Amino acid sequence: MPESPRWLVMQGRLGDARKVLKKTSDSLEDAQLRLADIKEAAGLPLDCNDDVVSVPKRSRGQDVWKELFLHPSPTVLHILLVGIGIHFFQQASGIDAVVLYSPRIFEKVGIKNVTDKLLVTIAVGFSKTIFTLVTTFLVDKVGRRVLLLTSSGGLVISLLSLSIGLTVIDRSHDEKVTWAIALCIVATLTSVAFFSMGMGPIVWVYCSEIFPLRLRAQGCGLGVAMNRFMSGVVLMTFISLYKSITIGGAFFLYTIIALAGWIFFYTLLPETQGRTLEDVEELFGTFFRWRSTSNELKKKKGSSVGLQP
Repeated sequence: MPESPRWLVMQGRLGDARKVLKKTSDSLEDAQLRLADIKEAAGLPLDCNDDVVSVPKRSRGQDVWKELFLHPSPTVLHILLVGIGIHFFQQASGIDAVVLYSPRIFEKVGIKNVTDKLLVTIAVGFSKTIFTLVTTFLVDKVGRRVLLLTSSGGLVISLLSLSIGLTVIDRSHDEKVTWAIALCIVATLTSVAFFSMGMGPIVWVYCSEIFPLRLRAQGCGLGVAMNRFMSGVVLMTFISLYKSITIGGAFFLYTIIALAGWIFFYTLLPETQGRTLEDVEELFGTFFRWRSTSNELKKKKGSSVGLQP
């Protein structure tokens, strides 16, 4: 397995990077275009064709923390905001509360029998597994952004339905409300399904694609730290939260957070499907105006293809 051409360029081994690209590209012209993009991202002159070169200190990944926090460029700031934000909303939307406390939810809606609770809990796990597998086939066909928006939008509707159903049951004074019970069971299953078709797996894929190579380890590490922190917060506060504002109120709060996540994804996250790392880096930095940047990149790529012999 050869080294990544981007890593080789960052180490100044331009000749080795050129050899790898020739082996892995569809044509010589494609290899030259990709190498030009990598050299530009590394701060090297496009006419530099030496086998071994000196790479600027910043491109080798030194002073990463300064670049992330003390002197971030608009591009780095946008990437950092998105990288941490998607992990925040993944966990703050309360999916761990839905999955881990699903037996308590089912008990609340009147499923007291241990066997019945076990069967419904197994259905939750089955739903999660199936829709995660479905996502693996869709991620490169429909794109990351579409899956994230569909997933978070469906999660908002499911959590709201769960909140309504639990609130109705809470106020029924031990009277059996069949439609509310059915709504809670279906909403629990669909919450897990919608989460698993986007917000679950896609967050990890997206985060690994947006950080430049020199910032990837630290940037992804910060995202994971936020992910685990919020998971712990949700799990430690759920019981006290639903005792304070009722279980329906707790899931209504998660609904609001999930809705905020959908707005965040829609306004700040560009599509990364089919983009090179260099293209992705160019997409970020304009924040809410990333769509115009995406259109400019398409025109630029179209012009480059048109100029090829």
